[in-house]
Amino acid sequence: MVDCPSVRWQRDSGGFDEIFGAEGTARPHYEEIVSVLGDMSDRELRRRERLQQVSLLNQGITFAVYGDKEGIERVFPFDFVPRVVPADEWAHIEAGLVQRVTALNLFLLDIYADQKCLRDGIIPWELILTRKEYKRELVGIAPSRNVYTHVVGTDLIRDDEGRYLVLEDNCRSPSGVSYVLENRNLLTRSFPELFRRNPVRPIDDYPSRLLEALSFVAPRWSQDPLAVLLTPGLLNSAYFEHSFLAREMGVPLVEGRDLSVEDGHVFIRTTEGLRRVDVIYRRIDDDFLDPLAFRRDSVLGVPGLVTAYRQGNVALANAPGAGVADDKAVYAYVPDLIRYYLAEDPLLDQVHTWVGARPDEFQYMLDHLEELVVKTTGDAGGYGMLIGPSASKQEIDEYREQMKSNPGYYIGQPRIELSTHPTYLDSAFRPRRVDLRPFILFGDSIRVMPGGLTRVALREGSYVVNSSQGGGSKDTWVLEGRRP
Repeated sequence: MVDCPSVRWQRDSGGFDEIFGAEGTARPHYEEIVSVLGDMSDRELRRRERLQQVSLLNQGITFAVYGDKEGIERVFPFDFVPRVVPADEWAHIEAGLVQRVTALNLFLLDIYADQKCLRDGIIPWELILTRKEYKRELVGIAPSRNVYTHVVGTDLIRDDEGRYLVLEDNCRSPSGVSYVLENRNLLTRSFPELFRRNPVRPIDDYPSRLLEALSFVAPRWSQDPLAVLLTPGLLNSAYFEHSFLAREMGVPLVEGRDLSVEDGHVFIRTTEGLRRVDVIYRRIDDDFLDPLAFRRDSVLGVPGLVTAYRQGNVALANAPGAGVADDKAVYAYVPDLIRYYLAEDPLLDQVHTWVGARPDEFQYMLDHLEELVVKTTGDAGGYGMLIGPSASKQEIDEYREQMKSNPGYYIGQPRIELSTHPTYLDSAFRPRRVDLRPFILFGDSIRVMPGGLTRVALREGSYVVNSSQGGGSKDTWVLEGRRP
């Protein structure tokens, strides 16, 4: 056992500590990391931290914060203390994620076709039909190979007992995987000694796995299909990721103006003329995909794209309409959907959720706002939420009045004491709350990238890990097995 080596390693008094057990000793899968980092001087740690910052700047690894007075481009904060997941823990997570994505894909196929889950009362009609992410224009259109959820990012947290809980699903255009890959490259270069005795599962095959998943749904799968990545453009908050993935997959990075639709087929303009496109990995929201089908004022999409999709001449990943599975009210029904479609109990638990669309649960939320975390059902990025236990009376009263105008737009959850992970800040390893976003690919089979994006709330006391709210990230290791 390795004891907490110095006052530089601070532990949290509440919640689950990822590195240290209750007795103050490092968990077995962290012993080598604590030993190596504990032996380094503050001067050496700061030197390597500076090298990381320079590398991030030189590579342009940034994200955008809309409305930031200091400028929208920021370097994505990276902490060098890796998060480690033992092989047995990961096996449980992986099986649970495969089960969950399988059920979500069946749910999407159902609600855009026979709607059996609605007819059987598994989930209320009004809940689905009132969601803006539910696209009535797409009812009766089955995506290629019946895959809606080509790329999914499911957010996990750990409660004070160390149990993994699903916090939310991201079935539209989940972002962050580029940081996962770059975090691994950065840590390998700056702290190579950390990897010497830790059998870490590789993740560098993700771009090729992603391309395989995209090619699987191509209408002309046997004819060397062409995939492209469709981006809103340079000012999008995830543009670094778009360009990174396109480069790593070896596919064109395009904007809507680079594509055209002719005779129900999509083409890309090249120096050699028009070339047919088979698969579009789109990083544009549904509403902006096609001004002829959705928002008429969109200048980001491609006129006629939905017609080509409807005729089966192009595959879109993720499939339009998949966003309804992200809705936080739908989330409350996922355990029931797993039992309904798979006849299995959920392998991963999730956070208890009160749904505002249910009058009795909405009233409970109004009466207990000071105890709950309340979220709007369609927002992301940490926006539009109230953390009752840390909010002022005025904030709670104002939020309560706001909720009354549209009860079905809100859900409530108990505040979970997120697990903490030592993070190097101001010459000390300080506990900060973390979550985990694994990435799941749905092609000829469902594959889960080993690890994922560990996001960390860098502000002391914060529960919000989103980069837009001041969060950073860590490299996430999944171990091959027991360390020799």
